[in-house]
Amino acid sequence: MTATMRYRVDATWSRVGSTGRVVLAGSPYRVFRLTEAGALVAARIEQGSDVVSKLVERFLDAGAIHPEPGAPERFGVDDVTVVTPQLGGKVARDGRVTVDDASPQPLEGATARLEMNRGPAGARNAGRHHVATGLIAFVDADVDLPFGASDDGRAAADWWAPLLAHFDDPRVGLVAPRVTGDDGSSLDLGVEPARVRAGTRVSYVPGAMVIVRATAFDAIGGFDEQLRFGEDVDLVWRLDQAGWRCRYEPAREVRHRPRPSFVGRLRQQVGYGSSSAPLAMRHPGVLAPYRSNGWTVAVWLLAITGHPIVASAVAAGTSAALIPKLPDVEPAVSLRLAAAGHLAAGRQLATAIRRAWWPIVLVAALVSRRARWTGVLSIAVAPRRAPIDVAFGWGLWRSMIRHRAWGPIVPAIVSWPN
Repeated sequence: MTATMRYRVDATWSRVGSTGRVVLAGSPYRVFRLTEAGALVAARIEQGSDVVSKLVERFLDAGAIHPEPGAPERFGVDDVTVVTPQLGGKVARDGRVTVDDASPQPLEGATARLEMNRGPAGARNAGRHHVATGLIAFVDADVDLPFGASDDGRAAADWWAPLLAHFDDPRVGLVAPRVTGDDGSSLDLGVEPARVRAGTRVSYVPGAMVIVRATAFDAIGGFDEQLRFGEDVDLVWRLDQAGWRCRYEPAREVRHRPRPSFVGRLRQQVGYGSSSAPLAMRHPGVLAPYRSNGWTVAVWLLAITGHPIVASAVAAGTSAALIPKLPDVEPAVSLRLAAAGHLAAGRQLATAIRRAWWPIVLVAALVSRRARWTGVLSIAVAPRRAPIDVAFGWGLWRSMIRHRAWGPIVPAIVSWPN
């Protein structure tokens, strides 16, 4: 049973129907049909009142609501040890554990030095041996941390509080703040809180800064040292699979210093993309670049291949078919949901083309005018992200060729609605 706590509804949350007993929310989007008592619980959640109910568990698991962090009761800043893997540069003098990952010149002031470079995963795992607190904050050297965990000031305690409060729930294994910095970076996951799970709106959090419960970290064996990139994503997914809750809490931000040049930033994205094949081999089906139902796929395939009238007819038909499936929802709401779903799938398709499928589209563009227009439209959807996405895709394809694993480009057709 969840303890009495306040919650905030997700941005997707809406209560519909004449009785107010239908909730639409979550990621993936879900329909909740409530009893009269359940509707009262939903109303208390919306009002920001303290609430305890088994229904809360369903909402939390679906990403429909999120804990409203208050003052932490179980952990304070003294219960956190900051661990930083570092290769070159200067060591921060704020009480953190710094692991020198075999820098060419030994780092003055480092807590430990590795004789061979083991990458971020290995350095973080080595830092774990120097931690005696219940929580570990893994913070990269290029992240500006407003306050160190060893600071005694009230400002430091206030800054850490919204993050540490999540650990009052003994099932929470990881919490991550918002990471800002490079415009359009894949590290910045936005302003909305989220439950972190593969295949959802926030499917990962970057290892630039994460706070992990030490017992949860040990239970899954820490970071996978065979991964030079993507070890942070893998850690989150393994924690989730092991039953630990992972939370994204944007109420606090840290700044990730971007690479000094645009070329350097693109190279960084290539590195991120190179984790795709190893991750797909460890987590089959999770990295699908496009995930939708069969009818929506048909709509967009018809549109791309030059049959807009037929595509519109199929979209209209599937939208109308949703109305009898949601008898307790107003028809206008059902139609709006269906239309929003088709549009969201279109944006997802454009992203998949820019990131995962652009080499295929590029080859097709050599002989097909329609393929050229498809590529141009996918860029027009988010022109500022296009260079970053293409660089990521370059790393993705290099990793697939190297590992002979093609999972990262295979779409997932999740269902064919009746």
